[in-house]
Amino acid sequence: MVVREPAMDWRQQCAEKLVSPEEAVKVVRSGDVVWAGGWTSVPVTLCDALARRRGELRDVRLYTFLSPYPWDQPGIRDSFEVITAFASPADRKGVQEGRIEYLPVSQFKRGHLPPGVDHAFDVALIPISPPDRHGFCSFGAGVWFGPTISRHATTLVGEVHEEYIRTGGENYIHVSQFERLTVAGPPAPPPIPPRSEEVVYAAEVICTLVATELIRDGDTLQMGVGDVSAALAVYLQDKHDLGIHTEIIPGGVASLVQQGVVTGRYKTLHPGKVVGSSFVQLSPEELDYVDGNPVFELYDFTYTDDLRNLLQLEHFKAINNALAVDLTGNICAETRGASIFSGPGGQTVFCVAASYTSGGAIIVLPSSQLVDGQRVSRVVPVLDQGSAITVQRGFVDYVVTEQGIARLRGKTLRQRVSELIAVAHPDFRGELRQQARRYYGLDV
Repeated sequence: MVVREPAMDWRQQCAEKLVSPEEAVKVVRSGDVVWAGGWTSVPVTLCDALARRRGELRDVRLYTFLSPYPWDQPGIRDSFEVITAFASPADRKGVQEGRIEYLPVSQFKRGHLPPGVDHAFDVALIPISPPDRHGFCSFGAGVWFGPTISRHATTLVGEVHEEYIRTGGENYIHVSQFERLTVAGPPAPPPIPPRSEEVVYAAEVICTLVATELIRDGDTLQMGVGDVSAALAVYLQDKHDLGIHTEIIPGGVASLVQQGVVTGRYKTLHPGKVVGSSFVQLSPEELDYVDGNPVFELYDFTYTDDLRNLLQLEHFKAINNALAVDLTGNICAETRGASIFSGPGGQTVFCVAASYTSGGAIIVLPSSQLVDGQRVSRVVPVLDQGSAITVQRGFVDYVVTEQGIARLRGKTLRQRVSELIAVAHPDFRGELRQQARRYYGLDV
């Protein structure tokens, strides 16, 4: 279903529900459980109005993920327990210092709330488009958990964005489900900072290697959020009949559809459709192309990331980022040691599915980085103490750095260590060989 043009008189049509942001969030009461969206689906205007009620409310439990809204403010904890499933630059310090709670979630089941959220929401704050002439709104360029949350919440409050696009899939909700509406104010800055020149260079080499050596015509792809994997689309222009089933649809995919590179012809689930939960970092031209285009379908996160659905995909390649990889192939993508940095998102299930069905779990990362002016390796002998293992080594088929491709599938521990040392930064290979003897008793 694609809901198209908004009603010209939607404000008049919804006059009895349309209120100020301050009035809209008065439905939240002390003791409530509140959904405040995530990433591109955070209703910033409503969040700001709710945050201004700190001191007035008590014991409100508020859920979010990768939020651009700065919940880590003085006095917030007096009223709100903020819980995030994915730390962002806006709240990372608050998570690390215990002011914001962290909920590690890496499994999703169709129509169910994420594990750990075992209760309905009293209030859900949801950004939407204006209603069309039939009363249907869209979730814009990001469905995320919108349909599932809407079914599990008692009261819905909508933040209306005039510019929101409309797509197929589950990207619709009827305005009658909302108790109150308000008009969105200025958007928040994106929660992901721009890439450094060093990372841009590494990503160019890595994406070229992945596109030329690992992606085949007819493959169905998932591309994770991150400095490297989200840049892959622009390197796929010489491919044919690619399919897309992913969590985020990054910039460049819409152009590949226009060019006839992405057709979905050989997809075994939703053939002919580009399937995701959200668009991220699309140009205005791409958004205009996507708007109302039946090729593009956005679904609830619990559908796109449901392992049962992913296991139906054949010739499936999952390309995701890592913060570090150890010499046996274990992947950490969410912590620096025990300190929370981001979150697993759907990376775990995508890698498990791709490895299980097609041997196509691909991890991409620069071989090193500068930290406080000192170069450090991201290929490490063992993960730092307390590190989360986002993807267990048995489900990692390839690790790609700007130094080359480590092919791990079917390899012994000795072979894995050798492969990974070969794609480490040259300055660290000697030390890594010494550590391989220390930790694994291997001379490589």
